[in-house]
Amino acid sequence: MSSLFESGVHGQVLMWMFAVAVVLGALTSKTNFCTMGAVSDWLNMGDTGRMRAWLFASAIAILGVTVLEAASVATLRANTMPPYRTENFAWLRYIAGGLIFGIGMTLGSGCGTKTLLRIGGGNLKSIVVAAAIATVVYFMFTTRLFEITVTSWVGPTVISLAEYGLSGQGIDDILAKVTGMNTTTARLLAGAAIGAALLGYAFKSGDFRGNRDHILGGTVVGLAVVAGWYVTAGPLGVEWVEEAMMDGEPNRAAIQSFTFISPIGETGRYLLDPTNLGLIRVGVVTVFGVVFGSLLYALLSRSFRFEWFNSPRDFFQHLIGGLLMGYGGFVAMGCTVGQGVSGVSTLALGSFLALSGMIAGSALTMKIQFVLMDR
Repeated sequence: MSSLFESGVHGQVLMWMFAVAVVLGALTSKTNFCTMGAVSDWLNMGDTGRMRAWLFASAIAILGVTVLEAASVATLRANTMPPYRTENFAWLRYIAGGLIFGIGMTLGSGCGTKTLLRIGGGNLKSIVVAAAIATVVYFMFTTRLFEITVTSWVGPTVISLAEYGLSGQGIDDILAKVTGMNTTTARLLAGAAIGAALLGYAFKSGDFRGNRDHILGGTVVGLAVVAGWYVTAGPLGVEWVEEAMMDGEPNRAAIQSFTFISPIGETGRYLLDPTNLGLIRVGVVTVFGVVFGSLLYALLSRSFRFEWFNSPRDFFQHLIGGLLMGYGGFVAMGCTVGQGVSGVSTLALGSFLALSGMIAGSALTMKIQFVLMDR
């Protein structure tokens, strides 16, 4: 057992993140918060309720991070994990990864978060999807797969924003550069304006205002992301990161919030060696927490049901979906929650691009599926 795992600070961080993940898993199951479902409702029925719930979650996360940083309670520097505010703007990586992820989550019947929720509810299909995600992530981390399949085409397109006098890719950084105001003020104004605009859009719909599940789901996801940032970047998080650096194990501790593609890979790696407690990191406990929360809700609501593939075609479709989610999510540096809520909360331009790619990829796949069904 590593000295870091024995640390009280490390244990506290893991416990808090697990607790938040349990609540996230239980209440998102109850409210049927689903990003793929949001795209489907909007595309097929013109119902924007779940899409507004998603944007409502992003608004809460943006406003929460704005308040945390304005009050100097937490600071999300450029070295978050993943590095949302990095000055290396890999625009093609965000768009392409998002598109691939969007295709994968449609074929796999849900994004990374939904996959974990479905596992907790007894869906055995999602175990296959999660295993496929974990396999891709494992090879991305441990082999030259990333270098061969991503760096070769992404590298030449990366824009160094430092050459343009920008310290990062945040919309607030761009606003500060254009207007000449200091970054702190720009961050406060940009966060307040974007958060308020998203809130206005969400509550403009009477259907959204009258649906308690949409409001609850968006609130829980948004606050969970803010809580994740507070735990890892607040006073406890600062102590945690500093201790990790002193122990020479910096990879175990970094400022982060909820995202589920790389963590699913980390969880798969841990399950292959469960006695190695050094592999238990924030991502691993959040994956277990979401599954456990979903399981609790399924048992309490008596909705737990085992479900398996109904045909070989169904199996291969979900398998391919998982592989594409693993690859696309790794390329885009996050999933619909990791980029669409956690990343967006930092005002990183790349997160907005990745989110747009995910929506476009999912919508395009659904359109193609409908065309093929009509034949």
